[in-house]
Amino acid sequence: MRGTMAITEQFRNEIENFLSTTGMDPTRFGRAVMNDPNFVFDLREKRSPTAATMDKVRVWMAAHLGNNDFESATNPDTGTGSLRLSQRHLLGIEDLSPDEITAYLDLSDTYVEQNRRADKKSAVLRGRTIINLFFETSTRTSMSFELAGKRLGGDVLNMSVATSSVKKGETLVDTAMTLNAMHPDVLVVRHSESGSVKLLSEKVNCSVINAGDGSHEHPTQALLDALTIRRRLGRLNNLTVAICGDVLHSRVARSNIYLLQAMGTRVRVVAPPTLLPAEIERFGVDVFTDMTAGIKDCDIVMMLRLQTERMQGSYVPSIREYFRYYGLDREKLSVAHPNALVMHPGPMNRGIEIDSALADDIDRSLIREQVEMGVAVRMACLDLLTRSQHGDNSK
Repeated sequence: MRGTMAITEQFRNEIENFLSTTGMDPTRFGRAVMNDPNFVFDLREKRSPTAATMDKVRVWMAAHLGNNDFESATNPDTGTGSLRLSQRHLLGIEDLSPDEITAYLDLSDTYVEQNRRADKKSAVLRGRTIINLFFETSTRTSMSFELAGKRLGGDVLNMSVATSSVKKGETLVDTAMTLNAMHPDVLVVRHSESGSVKLLSEKVNCSVINAGDGSHEHPTQALLDALTIRRRLGRLNNLTVAICGDVLHSRVARSNIYLLQAMGTRVRVVAPPTLLPAEIERFGVDVFTDMTAGIKDCDIVMMLRLQTERMQGSYVPSIREYFRYYGLDREKLSVAHPNALVMHPGPMNRGIEIDSALADDIDRSLIREQVEMGVAVRMACLDLLTRSQHGDNSK
């Protein structure tokens, strides 16, 4: 036993020396060598690799030692490396290529590890100004954007619409022009009307991030969901994901459909007929109105919030009936893949969309991990978009 531990310790030291010499992030190292972003972190927990694994890693390190491009390619503090964006805004997932999605996710991986360190702050956005402009109330999204900006060293201003001139009759365009005159670097905008964020982006010189517009898109939520899945399962392709619940009113559903399909995931939507958008089939998804059939053999079951605030009229007979047929509990989940995982964008309505015991099951539920990934993803978005805006990234 002592011999095995000594060999593992020596191997771990070799990797740590390589990381120190090249400046390579451990998450990127694990993904590049083993297609496993947690490889280095598992080693640090004293897990013993096989002899074949050690040989493979040593050959890879020998071939790449002295590569001066590692620092710029992997360290968010020093350069953009191979990360490339075609646009200076993030308005929706539909506008992104698979390579751009991967760039966001890869950089987010590095920020997950930064956020787990004792010293979580960096100076990536030093001198940059981020304004969070939320016309709709929000807790998770607004807090995570604020935290993301501050951890990157930016100046963050949260604009309260309730006390702003918008309440006095100022139009969205007037607000955009006013804020633009203050020369911010990024506007993070949430609005109740679909298309409003795109309109605002056309009136300002800075980068704009869509934090949710009506029933249109919520791109950073889809990115954090994808990151959560990729970190747990190691991939996005060749998985089956069921998106269940209020698909009709959900911008989260739309963004996830775009992203997951772009990355090779099979997507199903499951909802009562009254909560399915017209012509939903044109999105290329499999449509189910029966929960058991819809989640059968799925790898991920993603529940959606029942958005009663957007409903005019009756879409479901009653909350009790909705949970009976479309709320997720262990009995319904039993028909999915034996190791199927559960997600929810929050805030959850316990006992309506999902059973509390299942939502809190650390073996099956990814809901807490989604919250953690949200900060890292928003850090990556702020980082990449400010690089693009200031000429540090190719358009």
